Amino acid sequence: MGFKADTKKSKAYLVGGGLASLASAAYLIKDGSIPGKNITIFEESEMLGGSLDGYALSSVEGYIMRGFRMLEEKVYTCTFDLLSFIPSLNNSQKTVKDEIFEFNEKIKTHSKSRLVETGKIIDSYKQGLKMKDRNDLFKVMTSSESSLGNLQINDHFSPSFFKSNFWTEFCTIFSFQPWHSLAEFRRYTLRFIHNAPIINTLGCIRSTPYNQYESMVLPLIGWLKQQGVCFKTNYRVTNLDFKQNKNGRTVEHICYNHKGKQKKIVLNNSDYVFATLGSMVANSSIGSMTKAPRLSTGQSNGSWDLWKNIAKDQPDFGKPAVFCNHIDKSKWESFTVTFKNPIFLQLIEKFTGNKSGSEGVITFKNSNWLMSMALPHQPHFINQAKNVTVCWGYGLFPDRKGNYVKKKMSECNGKEILIELLSHLGFNKEMTLILEDAICIPIMMPYITSQFLPRSNGDRPLVIPKRSTNFAFIGQYCEIPNEISFTLELSVRSAQIGVYSLLKLNKRVSPLYKGQRNIKMIYNAINTAFR
Repeated sequence: MGFKADTKKSKAYLVGGGLASLASAAYLIKDGSIPGKNITIFEESEMLGGSLDGYALSSVEGYIMRGFRMLEEKVYTCTFDLLSFIPSLNNSQKTVKDEIFEFNEKIKTHSKSRLVETGKIIDSYKQGLKMKDRNDLFKVMTSSESSLGNLQINDHFSPSFFKSNFWTEFCTIFSFQPWHSLAEFRRYTLRFIHNAPIINTLGCIRSTPYNQYESMVLPLIGWLKQQGVCFKTNYRVTNLDFKQNKNGRTVEHICYNHKGKQKKIVLNNSDYVFATLGSMVANSSIGSMTKAPRLSTGQSNGSWDLWKNIAKDQPDFGKPAVFCNHIDKSKWESFTVTFKNPIFLQLIEKFTGNKSGSEGVITFKNSNWLMSMALPHQPHFINQAKNVTVCWGYGLFPDRKGNYVKKKMSECNGKEILIELLSHLGFNKEMTLILEDAICIPIMMPYITSQFLPRSNGDRPLVIPKRSTNFAFIGQYCEIPNEISFTLELSVRSAQIGVYSLLKLNKRVSPLYKGQRNIKMIYNAINTAFR
């Protein structure tokens, strides 16, 4: 597939500052023996970490997180491999993986209130599937992916399926919507088949001690900086120039914009490029307690523009329009609430019977917005004040009017969203006191589930396209057979594949757990569907 370079002299350029690039840099150093000083990461914004962000807007404006992710031991093999050699921020003698596993020995997830309806906890153990729903579910799980084409989930299932507890629990853990890809739905059911019996308790969940930015991204950035990696923020990569000949396809130049000036990097024969394509959190818009976030659709974004530019004349580089041209089907809205008095924490722990961090996701089944919330272990931020509580939530249907606030979620400010949340919980008597010292920050994300949109073979590029000599594509919009998108795992797996393949290393990518080949797992999944 091309030359094999002396990696000690090689330079690597990584486009995007998200987890895929950070992981690629780590493996280039650890396994590829490329010196850290020879690695450069370009990030369009000021902040590294991609969608794994989490920070305080200010001491008075509260905290903000665009997403809230949960880990699973068997599925996240690549992720935990990465974290197994990154030192913890709190104790350099421990790895981040050690820290996470030790934390989860103390704080175990076991939901007692997975589903709530009209202020009351309902029985989420019963899956509520009809016989036709079960048959349809088993049929899609046993079908080949190629036979599903670019079908939507609601092309295969009847309306009764979407009223079941199974669907409500499944779609709000993973953020699926009925119009999303049936093929991706199939991948998820197979990848998590071993967890079917505990879909209502979320007992499989592994959480980080703090938010993912401080627990995972900061230690990773710190280690990379110690190795000498160069981080260039506010650098927008606009294009990659390719040369094609009998030896294959090679990136010759990296074109970028910095402070309004267009510049170009000329690559040597031993250099490599790892490019993150697309972005789930592009054009995110932040609201406030008094202002709704706007839906940003026209703003140019480097990660999408780069993909469009390089795919124009290279059909096997994928079709970005499949994923970025359907905002009405890829957007939803999240919110982060900072409570500055203990009232909410006391009420929610009494309501659920769970201490913070042990509940997982609570979904309000009758919510018009299909609203869910999660109360992580407190403190969720390293410098969080002792009397402060932070929780996160989201609504899958932001264009529907609320049950209590008669406005679309997308039109609501933070206060109105918090009123809707408290009303679903039945905390009406205490609402005034809670609102006095709470800050709810809503965020609209146009592309947050764009990677779930129906797709066909070839719509996503391979990590290593055919005849590639020095470049790889990484991140959430790559095609890795049987792997699921919208996960940290896909980002890290694409990094492993990219590094090991391009550098021709004698290393195996972390194994893909295949519970669907275990007869016990299949039996348990069938039993769950009949509950």
